[in-house]
Amino acid sequence: MAAFSKYLTAKNSSIAGGILLVLYLLKHRRRTGQFKCVCLTGKKSHHRPPLSCFFIQKDGRKDRAAVDKVFFLRIIRILRIMVPRVFCMETGYLILIAAMLVARTYCDVWMIQNGTMIESAIIGRSTKDFKTYLFSFIKFMPLIALVNNFLKLGLNELKLRCRERLTKKLYDEYLQGYTYYKMGNLDNRIANADQLLTQDVEKFCNSVVDLYSNLSKPLLDIGLYIFKLTSAIGAQGPAIMMAYLLISGLFLTRLRRPIGKMTVTEQRYEGEYRYVNSRLITNSEEIAFYNGNMREKQTIHATFKKLVDHLHNFIFFRFSMGFVDSMIAKYLATVVGYLVVSRPFLNLSHPRHLHSTHSELLEDYYQSGRMLLRMSQALGRIVLAGREMTRLSGFTARITELMKVLKELNAGKYERTMVSQQEKDTAEKLTLVPGSGQIINRDNIIKFEHTPLATPNGDILIRDLTFEVRSGTNVLVCGPNGCGKSSLFRVLGELWPLFGGHLTKPERGKLFYVPQRPYMTLGSLRDQVIYPDTYEEQRRKGISDQVLKEYLDNVQLGHILDREGSWDSVQDWMDVLSGGEKQRMAMARLFYHKPQFAILDECTSAVSVDVEDYIYSHCRTVGITLFTVSHRKSLWKHHEYYLHMDGRGNYEFKPITEETVEFGS
Repeated sequence: MAAFSKYLTAKNSSIAGGILLVLYLLKHRRRTGQFKCVCLTGKKSHHRPPLSCFFIQKDGRKDRAAVDKVFFLRIIRILRIMVPRVFCMETGYLILIAAMLVARTYCDVWMIQNGTMIESAIIGRSTKDFKTYLFSFIKFMPLIALVNNFLKLGLNELKLRCRERLTKKLYDEYLQGYTYYKMGNLDNRIANADQLLTQDVEKFCNSVVDLYSNLSKPLLDIGLYIFKLTSAIGAQGPAIMMAYLLISGLFLTRLRRPIGKMTVTEQRYEGEYRYVNSRLITNSEEIAFYNGNMREKQTIHATFKKLVDHLHNFIFFRFSMGFVDSMIAKYLATVVGYLVVSRPFLNLSHPRHLHSTHSELLEDYYQSGRMLLRMSQALGRIVLAGREMTRLSGFTARITELMKVLKELNAGKYERTMVSQQEKDTAEKLTLVPGSGQIINRDNIIKFEHTPLATPNGDILIRDLTFEVRSGTNVLVCGPNGCGKSSLFRVLGELWPLFGGHLTKPERGKLFYVPQRPYMTLGSLRDQVIYPDTYEEQRRKGISDQVLKEYLDNVQLGHILDREGSWDSVQDWMDVLSGGEKQRMAMARLFYHKPQFAILDECTSAVSVDVEDYIYSHCRTVGITLFTVSHRKSLWKHHEYYLHMDGRGNYEFKPITEETVEFGS
């Protein structure tokens, strides 16, 4: 009766697990999202759009993550980065791991045989044999321990080296030109590049190396145990186990398909959750002034709830899959193993055991049974490795997407949601094509010729911008907020694409931008002045520390060097320097680089008028031509032209006369 009750309980558990899995798969069955593009002409299309179109995509816009041909092509492409040559350290560690796996398999076989001999000696009450085999085990313990730890060493070193190579490759592309800026401001396919470059790369490398180990060892075990078992119980037993592996593996792989997509979604939600927390830290002062803690708490709770809900679903799915995995890959495999190993022993007419004694039968059974058990466990590990491979496909999809976006951004292509322009006169509608304008590099001149000034999302600020500025002619840029002043400078700095016309300007290195809130880099006092140059580049330019001291004196910051005592003093300069000191430090940086043109964006708003007057006069003395955005009327006298934008698409570029100065003052 107890046995019958136990049977019913096991049966009910199996039925319940199966029902839960079916319900879950039905609940989470989704259709793949389609591309839908709306061009600026208003036409709709379901084909992949050109760059002049914008995307409206559903949640299924990302490439699907599954173990298929696409997955293997992707992972081969990434493996070529992590193992670039046949003869490299990574290959050496792969060989070391393979050698240790073979050695470990042979150690396992030896331990099975030696353990069987020890147990036979104990059952046979042979003290001599017991001591002999026990001493053999003790003698081989250091070797077995060495093999196991060499295997761990190889795995850990390979993970680290693969992560190092992949990270360096991705950062080479991420920090090439302005790609890091474009990814966050011009392209909206990847929201959390920091998570991809750090956490996802680490998880991918760990997963792919673990998969190599988790597949290699069972495959070696299976090969060796098949050879051993064929001579012991015949070829039919191992063949049955291999057939079981194939059938169960295909079945479980089919059930595991959602894991890849769920892994991608999990990492995206994790990235969003970290992002809202980092925003709170970055903008803590502004939020505190607004008393926005409750609003930020709502945002963080909403983002966290999305992550938690998804993780709840993922846990439930893994519970269901874990139940099926355990039944098929572990327990059912063990049952098949028992059925296979018992055949030669339960068949009384089997030629192998016709004349065997009880002790010989026992010894043979222990040895064959343990080998078959190890083989079934190896088969089970291969089946379960499919689960890890499905999860790996999720990380592979994310890393591949990052590599694809980086490559396209470096080639000047981006994809972004663009707003549709609602124009009254449809005949005058302007079609925006990012990158369709021509940039001509020429020294000592900045010239816009029939250039539309537009934001990356397609919002037109000025339809046709035309003006020319030569070196020695300072220009004051003015107008209301949102009229396009910062947009003009972003186009000049080649941060934003040119949507048409021609732009003649010096090369990037000959324009310098000084913002209202200057960036203070991590490093020494010297680094603040010469950024982004290094100490070696300063020496190559022939600029001595005495000249750097003069730059600080020009902006009345010489006392900072006296206070710190050395150019190599390291501080948290964002906190150590006041707002006005940071702005003056940025001007010292400008004098160090001596560009042809400088863009000053409200960069002296926290500086006294007399210091500001000296800085502008010194810029003219050293030959730096200025584009200035400022609301201070005292600066009109330092400029020859003004560019006024009214915020409604109109502008005027005119010389500053005495009447203009008098009106401005």
